[in-house]
Amino acid sequence: MKIDSKDFRVGEGKEVNLKKWPTEVKPYYDSKKHFKKILRERIEKMSDLQSILYAANSYAVLLIFQAMDAAGKDSAIKHVMSGVNPQGCQVFSFKHPSLEELDHDFLWRTTQCLPERGRIGIFNRSYYEEALIVRVHPELLRSQRIPDGARDEKTVWQDRYRSIRDMESHLHRNGTRIIKFFLHLSKEEQRKRFLARIDEPDKNWKFSMGDIEERERWNDYMKAYEACLSATSTRHAPWYVVPADDKENARLITSQIILDTLQGLPMDYPKLSDEKQKELRSIRKLLAK
Repeated sequence: MKIDSKDFRVGEGKEVNLKKWPTEVKPYYDSKKHFKKILRERIEKMSDLQSILYAANSYAVLLIFQAMDAAGKDSAIKHVMSGVNPQGCQVFSFKHPSLEELDHDFLWRTTQCLPERGRIGIFNRSYYEEALIVRVHPELLRSQRIPDGARDEKTVWQDRYRSIRDMESHLHRNGTRIIKFFLHLSKEEQRKRFLARIDEPDKNWKFSMGDIEERERWNDYMKAYEACLSATSTRHAPWYVVPADDKENARLITSQIILDTLQGLPMDYPKLSDEKQKELRSIRKLLAK
């Protein structure tokens, strides 16, 4: 069954109600073996396109992953991007901002990590944390070193959404294609994965009491995500709500969306001038002797 990227795309100006978006859909694979075959084929195509992206050096691609804990961001990045040349790919994970980062505007720390032309950049969490976790924890906003007027909780979120839209529009105009994934996990599936982290010794390190404290704010996070996705999914920088209860399915959907974006870029290997081709033929004759 073919995956249609548009089925998971949040339309521009559409109000998102996550209760109406599925956390699980019918599998796009018949077995584990079939899943691996499909993913391998996608990765090979992505790798070929990445080589052209790198050589053409005209566009950059930025992949943003946001989700609740245990939704599978790390594993999605690991499996989907496993065949991409490391020289043309950069991954950044963003946790609590440092004191230096708090001395700048909320977009500063991620701006420094944007991908260069010819490369794929991956943000595991991103500047969107400043409109998600900070919204759920307003005490974080009050501790940030910004003017009182910029901390008004009645206007700050719309202001931040506007800053994000403006920045993403600027990046698009300058050749960066942005794909934003929200891995949509159910609360029940998160409970199962938390239990697995406790029961399996090699996963213990992934779990902390802070995860449970954040889980208790589940409804607050869903409201924050709904507002954020509604306000910041645009034609040039769309959000995709990926059902994440089935990790294999989520990886296939994610890989197809990335592949569709790369295939849609008007790029090719650089064409050599007649003079350059003549020079190469001359060099070849020397090497062949």
